[in-house]
Parts: sequence; structure tokens; C-alpha cells
Amino acid sequence: MPTDTHTAPTRWTVRSDETPGRRPLIDRVLAARGLDDPARRDELLNISLRQLHDPKLLPDTDRASRRILDALASNQTIAIYGDYDVDGITATATLYHTLKALDPNASVITYVPHRLDEGYGLNDHAIRELADQGAGVVISVDCGITAVEPARVARDAGVDLIITDHHNPSSDGTLPEPFALVHPRAPGSAYPFAELCGAGVAYKLAWRLAVLHAGRPDGRANEPLRKLLIDLLAFTALGSIADVVPLVDENRVLTRFGMGRIKHSPFEGLRALVRASGLDSDKIDTDAVGFRLAPRLNACGRMGHAADAVELFTTATGSRADEIADQLARQNTERQATERRIVEQATEMAEQRGMTEPGIRAIVLRHADWHPGVVGIVCSRLVERFARPTLLLCDDGDTAKGSGRSIAGFNLHAGLDACADHLLKYGGHDAAAGMAVASDRFDAFADAFISHANTELSDDDLVSTIHADCEASADELTVDAINQIDELRPFGRGNPKVRLLLRDVPVDRDAAPFGSNAKHLGVHVGSGPSLRCIAWNRGDDCPRMKRGRRIDLVLTPQVSSWSGRVEPVIEDWRPA
Repeated sequence: MPTDTHTAPTRWTVRSDETPGRRPLIDRVLAARGLDDPARRDELLNISLRQLHDPKLLPDTDRASRRILDALASNQTIAIYGDYDVDGITATATLYHTLKALDPNASVITYVPHRLDEGYGLNDHAIRELADQGAGVVISVDCGITAVEPARVARDAGVDLIITDHHNPSSDGTLPEPFALVHPRAPGSAYPFAELCGAGVAYKLAWRLAVLHAGRPDGRANEPLRKLLIDLLAFTALGSIADVVPLVDENRVLTRFGMGRIKHSPFEGLRALVRASGLDSDKIDTDAVGFRLAPRLNACGRMGHAADAVELFTTATGSRADEIADQLARQNTERQATERRIVEQATEMAEQRGMTEPGIRAIVLRHADWHPGVVGIVCSRLVERFARPTLLLCDDGDTAKGSGRSIAGFNLHAGLDACADHLLKYGGHDAAAGMAVASDRFDAFADAFISHANTELSDDDLVSTIHADCEASADELTVDAINQIDELRPFGRGNPKVRLLLRDVPVDRDAAPFGSNAKHLGVHVGSGPSLRCIAWNRGDDCPRMKRGRRIDLVLTPQVSSWSGRVEPVIEDWRPA
């Protein structure tokens, strides 16, 4: 139910029209997702680490691993060059701990570019600096697929560059020429899963390093390294969730088992972050990672320098780990305040310029005072509200640099390709990207991008859609039924939370607000034993949910961690 005339309308869809009660709820949910094949069902409900793909199938993994092992054997310095987001930070930590486990005396240095001073990806200056520090091998993580010139600089400096990445290559197909290119979608790749994040690619390299180091005929790593690989899944899960890769196939496996290692990790910095996030007594699921852990790590790169987060996950112990974790929490609070201010400004600008009205199907804005480390998050907020591809740039008078986020059905990277003549540089993937444009070309770029979006999208695409799996009745929502549904976790992109449609349900008691500023509501629905449901940020709806009113609900089934009772979350509602 829209709160104002400018918010995008909401559409409900139901994947299955099967009548409630004819089959168990879990069967109807699986069928709605096209997963009722017995073998597929067994694979989903009996998840196992054996479902992971062999890392040697990943292009250049063996070539990269052997070069790294040679560097360790000859005491060469190895530099790990990571991106400044959660994916890059966790990928860096994964390889750092692996190399130190292979050789505790190894000379390993880490490097992460400053988001504002250096920007994304490998850069020539950093490669030369690492070469001057004696690095014989540089391993990029979560970046490098477009680093043609930095790869040349590395060769000229006598450095063997190993690129590990998962991002889209340049639109013209040009690839860098490093010593090794480890990428699931590299040309000629036979790897069976293309959607690993940067931390996932780094994990596969770590796994292959451990196997080749052991040299066992059974192709397994030695016991201490096997234990380390299990512990490192915590970092892979963080990176996978934060980078919003599809949680299907082996991403789901890596994330499922990795989340179980976060709270009790042997890495002191990760445990300190859990404490500073107030999660030491809570269950850690994808929401906890996505809304509490990941924002603190990202805030470090946005508001300060991500090198601090890398230190937290690699070398920090004791009071130093707590100090960094507390610093990340403060930076996240600062980021939230900055984000709220920019959201208000950008919303007002978009509405004033007609970009939220029918007929204009993208939002493209710039401002001199926007924080370049925060505009990407603000893009996501505007996409959620207005259901349009959104680009927000920070303009210093010479160059406007920024980020973009997209909606389902609109390839953002392809949209930038279509406007490439106006851009200084750009990169990213289908759903998120970064770009830079000369200030005096901004208006022409904005016009071109909006024109492209107007061609690719219709007004019918500019709708927030809530997909329900199937219809259900209130009496089907038992603890046992929800526990069965929870076996489909972890939920995320590609494997969304289960949502159920309840039709024509009576309100048993007047809705009541709760929480700070009464911004949430609780309401009992159903006949017979009533079912308490909660709705986040819908406290204003209380007057419209009176006892006796009949309503339709789309809800997410869940069991309260406090009471142990069924307490679904209302995603949306309307009069029956």
C-alpha cells in the first residue's frame, strides 16, 4: 500500500494457484519454485559440502596455485590486492590466512585502494609501489578483469600478477594479460557455476592451494588446512551475502555452512565485529549479515579506509580488534546520517525534475555535496521507492563520479555501454555499476541514459512487485511447517524468502503499535486460535486494521526467536 503518490505502486503475483491444504505446505512451495523433482528436492533439503565443485575446474587455478607455492618456497614477498567492499575485504582475509597457514613465516602484504583517492580496481601507481616493496607476486581479489594497463605495468616491473575476479569484462572483450586469470567466466571456461563472488573465487583458490600443497594421492588437503578451509567459509558467506550474488548452487552451500562459523570463528577480528554489532547472543542469518555486519565493513571503506577492515580480519587481536570493530560501528552511524540526508535531497530533486512521473523511466542526478562513498546505497533506496534505474553522481566541477543501481529486467552495464561516448570510464555488472563523466557532458549523458531506459522499459516495468510462492491458510502455519521451509535457507537473491498469500483473513484484535516512535505494528488475524503477525515500519496502518475487518496478506512465515511461537512478518496487505 503506497504511502504517497510518488512511491512506485506495488503489484502482487502468486507463482502457484494450487488450493491451500491439498498438499503439505512445503510441497506446494517447492512446486511453485519448480523444485518438485525428487532428486532436486533431495539436493535442496539435504545440503552438503560435497555439492561444491572441484576448484581445479576454475580457469588458471592450477597455474596460479603453483606460482604461489613456488613464491612461498623461495621466500618471495606476495601481495594481496583487494577491493574496498565486503567482498574484497573477505577475499583478502581468506587468502592471507591461507598463505600464513601454508607458511607461517611467509612475507605477505595486503593492499586495498582508498575509495576516494584511488577509486576501484588495480591501478598503475599501486602496482609500482608493491613492486618497490619487493613483491614478486601480486594477487588481485574481487577486481582486475578490466586492468589491461596495470597488467602491463606489472609485467614491465617483473611482477607476476594473478588476477582473481568475478566481474564483467570490458564490453569490447578486451582482457588483461596477467600471469594467470582466475575467473569462472573466463574465455573457454568449463567451470559449472558462473555466479561466484570475489570471496568465492578466492576461497576456491585457497582450497586448490591446500590440495596441491598436501600432494596427497587422494586429492585432499591435510587435516589442519581442512579445518582452516571450514573456518574460512565464514568470510566467504559474508562476501556472498554482501555482494548479493545468487544464493543458489554452490553459493548457497558456501553461505549456509559459512554462516554457522561466523559467531564462533577462530579469527578474533570477526568475533569482535560480531560483538560490536550486538549479535553475540543472536542467531546469525542472512538478514543479520546484510543489515548489521556488512554495513559496518562497508562503512569503513566509505567513510574511512578499508585497510582498517582488512587489518581487523587478518592481524588484529585483543584490544586492537575491539578498537577497530568499535571504530567501524561509529563510522556506520556516521554513514547512516549522511545517507538519510542524501536520500532526502535526491528524492526532492527527482520529484522536482519529473523523474518519478510516468514517461521518465530512470533517475540521473548530480550534486556537489554528496559523499561519493554513500551514493551507491542511496541509489538502492531510490530504486526501492521509485522502481527505476538510478544513477547518482558527485560533481567537483570538473568530473562527476558516482554509482548506479538497477531494477529487474534492466541491464545497467549494458545501459552504460549504450552511453559510453559520454563517459570517461565505467564498470560493474547487470545490477550495479560505477561511472565517471566530465561535468560539462553530464546533461548529455543523463539525457542519453534516460532515453535508453525509456526505450528498454515500459511504465508497467516501474512497479515494485511482491512475489508470493503460493496461497496458504492461517492454520497451516505451524512450527513444524515453518521448520521445513527453513531448510531452504539461506535466503537471498535467486533464492528469495518464502512468501505466502492469505486471502480474506479476519482481524481478530485491533492492530497495536510497538517499537520506538510506535513505527511497527502487531496484529492478530484468523478465526479460532489467532495468529500474531508483525509489520515493520507500518505503524501508521494501525487505524485501518480494526477488529472484524477482513484483509488479504502477503507474509513471510517465521518462528519468533524469543517466544518460539509462529509470528509471521507482513510484507504487504490490502482490504479483502
